[in-house]
Amino acid sequence: MRTQLNRRQFLQTTMGVSLGAVLASRAIGIAVAADRTREELERLFESDNPTLVRLAVDVMRNCVLAKIKPPEGTAKRRWLQAGTGDAFYGQWIWDTMFVVDLLAILPEHKETIRDVFQNYWDFQERWNARFPAYAHNMVSCMIEPRGNVKPWYEYPAYSQIPILGWGIERVYQRNGDKELLRQSLVPLEKFHEWYWRERDVTDSGLIAVGTYSDNVQEARNETYDNECCLDDLMLTLHPKRQDVPPWPWGGEGRWYGNICVPGNTGYLLLAERSLARLATILGDKAMAKRRKKRIDKAIAAVRRHMWDKESGTFLAVNRDTFEKIRVATIGSWMPLVAEVPTPNMVKRMAEAIQTDHWQTPLPIPTVDRHDKRWVSNSYWRGDVWPVPNYQVACGFAAAGHRAIAVEIADKTVANAITNGINEHYDSVTGKPLGVGNLGMSCSIITLMLDGLTSKYHLKVRKTA
Repeated sequence: MRTQLNRRQFLQTTMGVSLGAVLASRAIGIAVAADRTREELERLFESDNPTLVRLAVDVMRNCVLAKIKPPEGTAKRRWLQAGTGDAFYGQWIWDTMFVVDLLAILPEHKETIRDVFQNYWDFQERWNARFPAYAHNMVSCMIEPRGNVKPWYEYPAYSQIPILGWGIERVYQRNGDKELLRQSLVPLEKFHEWYWRERDVTDSGLIAVGTYSDNVQEARNETYDNECCLDDLMLTLHPKRQDVPPWPWGGEGRWYGNICVPGNTGYLLLAERSLARLATILGDKAMAKRRKKRIDKAIAAVRRHMWDKESGTFLAVNRDTFEKIRVATIGSWMPLVAEVPTPNMVKRMAEAIQTDHWQTPLPIPTVDRHDKRWVSNSYWRGDVWPVPNYQVACGFAAAGHRAIAVEIADKTVANAITNGINEHYDSVTGKPLGVGNLGMSCSIITLMLDGLTSKYHLKVRKTA
């Protein structure tokens, strides 16, 4: 999902860029909002526990407001850095959605959020101007303003977990910004259609991974980078398309993964549901109808081909044969978040999540603990991430299994209080791993704000 990017060398040679970018942004009429003080942020939250208010303030300062960057390079508008310092210097897709969700609490950042999303739509336009029609409307995994790795049109030549629609709906639920909807829904629908066209190449209703670069690891990066179900991933030519226009630097390559994953399929369905609801809000019944058709087809396919009663989860499958890949990963739970399973499937999932396959001291491990590749601190192969925990907790709560959601949420928050806000954690010791104050780890306080916890109570203070 993410590649470590180093900005230290760039900073050493261009020390004046940040100030120049700020001045340029003001020159074109973009206000760069000042951060709220700690005292102002403290007044934003209510809790019976001062520790939770301090935690929320630290998250808002370090994981949300500190991520706002002025226009720079290919990011022509304000953007949100995923990481901290030198780490992850770019605006990713899925990371950003959890940050804008909390940024939307602050009314002065409506235009900031519009800028953040417009960066994605600006990328679409740049991409479309350069590539053949069948590749049009992709949004890349990240917008890396400086092009430190390769030019923007060569890297990243793949997308990411497609939850832009969910992020827009979360923002709208917080701040009611219809202008954001009017700005975003048309390019968002185009992005969804790109995803179905280029990642469901057999028209089955199931989403695979891929990349326009022939690099199999970059295809894996489109979802959870090291997910065990993708160990045997192969890239193929498109199974149906022939006589296509040439790519700018040659013919069509082996770009299409042969494994469909429940994670990205679930995420796209989650975003499709959001898009359909937002289209209805704007009165676009035709768009809502188009999205429902996609949703219905994919739900039927996921239930038919990916559901595995034995494991109590949804499994990845071979794209061409639908043969199941018998390893359950964190992505196996994401169809629950998208309301895919039937009541009987949900009941079986609730049973499965409570077994020792998933109940590490800090749940939820990113692969079934009985899998031979499970290691408690291994990257997407046994560790724990706040965002998937938040999403799975949401899924169980919405499906009527609040006790399961509470256990996941309470343990996630308790561990963050002890070990700090971090990218990911050891599923046995709870010790922090990776980048501190990663933007999307702000979801640790979203667990509380969404009422998913029982021991920890935090809410946004109501204002007159």
